[in-house]
Amino acid sequence: MSDRTPAQALFWRLFVINGLVFAAGTLVLAVSPATVSSPILLTEVPVLTVGLALILAANALLLRTSLAPLDALATLMQRVDLLRTGDRMADSGNSDLTHLIHTFNAMLDRLEAERSASSAHALAAQEGERQRIARELHDEIGQSLTVVLLGLKRAVDRAPDDLRPELHAAQETVRASLDEVRQVARRLRPGVLEDLGLHSAMSSLSSDFSQVSGISVTREVDADLPALGADAELVLYRIAQESLTNVARHAHATRVELSLTADPGAVTLRIRDNGRGCVRQDGAGIRGMRERALLIHARLTIDSPPGGGTEVRLVIPNTVERSR
Repeated sequence: MSDRTPAQALFWRLFVINGLVFAAGTLVLAVSPATVSSPILLTEVPVLTVGLALILAANALLLRTSLAPLDALATLMQRVDLLRTGDRMADSGNSDLTHLIHTFNAMLDRLEAERSASSAHALAAQEGERQRIARELHDEIGQSLTVVLLGLKRAVDRAPDDLRPELHAAQETVRASLDEVRQVARRLRPGVLEDLGLHSAMSSLSSDFSQVSGISVTREVDADLPALGADAELVLYRIAQESLTNVARHAHATRVELSLTADPGAVTLRIRDNGRGCVRQDGAGIRGMRERALLIHARLTIDSPPGGGTEVRLVIPNTVERSR
C-alpha cells in the first residue's frame, strides 16, 4: 500500500484527471482543422464553446465517478448505529480511496468491539447489583416482615375480641407486603433460572406476568432446546422479561404469544402481543435489549406487523459459545 495520505492520494487523482482532460482537449485542437483568429471571429465562438463544454463534461464525469465512494461513505456515516452491527462499506476498487474505506471499516470494528466490551462490563455490574439487592430484600426485609407477621399472630391470639379485626387487617397488609418483596426479589434475581433451567424459568416468568397484569400468555417452549451457555440463557430471560414489561406498560394488549423454539441453525425467542403496536425504538429498555443481544452475537428485531401489535424476535445462532 502506498505511503501517501488519503488527502494526497485524492489531490493527485484530481490533478491527473484534469491533466488528462486538458491534454486530450489540446490534442484534439492540435490535430483538428479548427483554428482561432486574433481577434476571435464570431464564427469561431461556437467552436470554442462546444470544445469548452466537452472538456467540462468529460472532467465532471470523471470526477463524479472517482468521488462516488465518498457519497456512499457519507451516507454510511449518517446511518451507522453501533447497536446494529455489520454495516460496512464495500471496496469499490478505487485504489486511491481504498485506504480510506478500509480505515473507516476498521474504525467501526474497533468501536463495536469497545462498545460490546463496555456493555458487557456494565451489564455484569448491573446483574451483580441486582443480585445484591435481591439478597438484601430476601434476607433482611423479608425476614423482618416475617418477624412482624409472627408478632402480629401472637398479638391476635392474646388480643380482646374487639381488636382482632384490626390486627387481622394489619396481618394481611404485612403478608401482602411480604409477597410483593418476594416477587421483586424474584424479578431482580431469577433464581429459578439457575436452579431449574431455562424451560422452567420461562414458564414461571409467563405465569407471574399473567397473574400480575391480567394479560393472557400463550406459551410454546421446545422441550429439546440445545444446551445454551449461562450468558445466553440470562440474555434470553432478561429480554423476555423486558418485552413482557413493555407489553404491560405500553401495549394495552389482552393477549401475548411467547415462543422459544430451536431451528437447525439457531434458537429463536419470539414475543408478540395484540396491542396498539407503538414501538419506542429509542427507549432505554429497548436499547438495553439490543446491548444484551450484542453480548452473545444474537440478532434482535422489533417491529409492528400488519394487524397491530408488536413482535420482538431474538435469534441466537448455534455458533454462540456454550459454557457453564
